[in-house]
Amino acid sequence: MDITLVEETPFRFRVERQAPMRVPGVVFATRDLLPQAAGDKALEQVVNVATLPGIVRASYAMPDVHWGYGFPIGGVAATDVDAGGVISPGGVGFDISCGVRLLAAGIDRGALAPRMRRLMDILGDTVPRGLGPGGLWKLSGRSLEGIMVGGAAYAVEHGRGVHRDLERCEDRGTLAGADPSQVGQRAVDRGLRQVGSLGSANHFLEVQAVERVYDDAAATAFGLHTGQVCVMIHCGSRGLGHQVCSDHVRVMDQSLRSFGIHLPDRQLACAPAVSTPGRAYLGAMAAAANYGRANRQLLTAAARHAFAVVVGEGLDLVYDVSHNMAKIETHEVDGVRRRLCVHRKGATRALPPGHPDLPDDLAEAGQPVLVPGTMGTASYVMAGTAGNEAFWSSAHGAGRVWSRHQALRRVRGEELHEELEAHGIAVRPKSWRALAEEAPDAYKDVDAVAAATEGAGLARLVARLVPLGVVKG
Repeated sequence: MDITLVEETPFRFRVERQAPMRVPGVVFATRDLLPQAAGDKALEQVVNVATLPGIVRASYAMPDVHWGYGFPIGGVAATDVDAGGVISPGGVGFDISCGVRLLAAGIDRGALAPRMRRLMDILGDTVPRGLGPGGLWKLSGRSLEGIMVGGAAYAVEHGRGVHRDLERCEDRGTLAGADPSQVGQRAVDRGLRQVGSLGSANHFLEVQAVERVYDDAAATAFGLHTGQVCVMIHCGSRGLGHQVCSDHVRVMDQSLRSFGIHLPDRQLACAPAVSTPGRAYLGAMAAAANYGRANRQLLTAAARHAFAVVVGEGLDLVYDVSHNMAKIETHEVDGVRRRLCVHRKGATRALPPGHPDLPDDLAEAGQPVLVPGTMGTASYVMAGTAGNEAFWSSAHGAGRVWSRHQALRRVRGEELHEELEAHGIAVRPKSWRALAEEAPDAYKDVDAVAAATEGAGLARLVARLVPLGVVKG
């Protein structure tokens, strides 16, 4: 497909609307960050998403955009629920409610240094990761249902955290509307054995230090200062979420004809959000989202245990936000308040200062936006801004430029491990293969992604964090 991009600003490109597009495409990026890898069809996917029934304003792509299933990763689209707007599982992704959680320690990097190896050894020994089963909480069917309904709140109620954690979670740790009856038995079977685990691929638990603060007031509100040790956790809903997506994509693909929906790509399989299959998916998705949030809460408990043993210090939650979600939200479009289904796939919510969904202590600063890099590179804490046109959405990370197969051809895990250790980054991998797949060179420059995110008005810089040690799946 021949796609013409019009450069409107150094950080904003436009694809003009042409049939069968219902809205234009908008890509927030610099020229260097535009998809350039051979075979990367992310821009074609931006165009395809613009054909979805009920889509409003534009089909958006964030600075970390790259090719995904149906939607590009880094894709944002909102559909008008009351005007035939659809819900598409491809606009959420297979790892439902995959997200990032940042914890702040009461110790600085200098004081941690002599105890770093022991800390990493405990984390490496106690944090379950990798493919397949293995988690920190062995569940019964009743407790799994409690997690699917209650999310992080259920975990806190059962001793895996403190009440303040929920104040610093998106939706207070629980996405409303969960319907476990719409979660198939295969998904349930997978979920019983995996809560409290990182999984594989790009998921990690990383010990970091705040290298630089850009916004003193916001950093103070978030509980961050220069030199401080932090822990960043990136993971999602494991096999349960993957199975939910697979099951409901199949149902929606089979129902397209009955709704008279014609798509340029069947990976965009969808249904009206108010239809029976639409409501069923939203209920199952919310259940999987709550599982993902409980998963990060369990891993937080493991990190807190390691810090308590090694340094006698706790970890306070800065924020937890998902980046694979579809949520029913109200936004103003063309001067009218509308009920929208906002798909964010590989894109994080970024509420502006003063938004009523923010806790009081974050209202002035705006929502923390967490933008992780990869091993050996920085991660960023940003904050939501009032001028965000993409339904308060922002970049979620660095974004891949190499496939995992390409990374394996170019990088040896053992050599990467030696290189990272030589740079003072302690690494506890599950396997050399998994390490090689997530090599820093396989990703875009996270510094450039963060700068473009700020330049596009999606979020503003608050702090830059650098890795001290990483536990990988």
